[in-house]
Amino acid sequence: MLTRANTHAQDDRPGAAGSALLAADHVSISFRGKPVLETVSIAVHEGEIVTLIGPNGAGKTTLARVLLGLAAPTSGRVVRRPGLTVGYVPQRFPVERIMPLSVRRFMHLNTGVSKGRALECLAETGAAALADAQMTDLSGGEFQRVLLARALARDPDLLVLDEPARAVDFAGAAQLYALIAAIRARRRCGVLLISHDLHVVLGASDRVVCLNRHICCEGVPQHVAAHPEYMRLFGPEAAASLGIYGHRHDHTHSLSGDVCGGGT
Repeated sequence: MLTRANTHAQDDRPGAAGSALLAADHVSISFRGKPVLETVSIAVHEGEIVTLIGPNGAGKTTLARVLLGLAAPTSGRVVRRPGLTVGYVPQRFPVERIMPLSVRRFMHLNTGVSKGRALECLAETGAAALADAQMTDLSGGEFQRVLLARALARDPDLLVLDEPARAVDFAGAAQLYALIAAIRARRRCGVLLISHDLHVVLGASDRVVCLNRHICCEGVPQHVAAHPEYMRLFGPEAAASLGIYGHRHDHTHSLSGDVCGGGT
């Protein structure tokens, strides 16, 4: 999914230059009188990976919807860089098993993307060999790589990825986050990751925001992992898992997660 907006986001980070791609300023939202988000402020900048973490029901997906303009805040505001293009990978993307839909056709649905561009983006996410496969036959890791390729197809300034590794095993998640980091480095796009994969995702992030209706703590991963609010939410053992993302493999995995050979 791609969205465009025409408002401006000022960069309020101490010592930062330029402007934010996307920012929420003291955003609150309630559903049926129940607060879901309370005075949340967050910004994502060019070339930055920001990871939003929190327990189930913390409001992570709701915040993503507010940032994308898919839900209106009760109070506060969301501002975006003029002409901002956003590539969005939702947490769930159901595909009917009774409907034949190849990866190649899926890449063109409602996108206006050329055949050549679609194949380039599939290659960028390591999914070019899946072009003629049926969407319903893909593994969790393969499906996520195709969704990511589709989000990349129109050169977004910002990627918003809601639980991109939710249907992927540990090894596949580590590879997926490494791919996201490589895309950021190559394209210099901003990335907002929403995840509960604490043992993997923190090491892939420049900045982590811990959300539980309000922002409990934020900063570089090492700072957040040692913060009392983080340990209160996830337990002290969660901090000890930080850095597993950076471990070395002596083998590689296929898109479906199978071991397929030696690595470096």
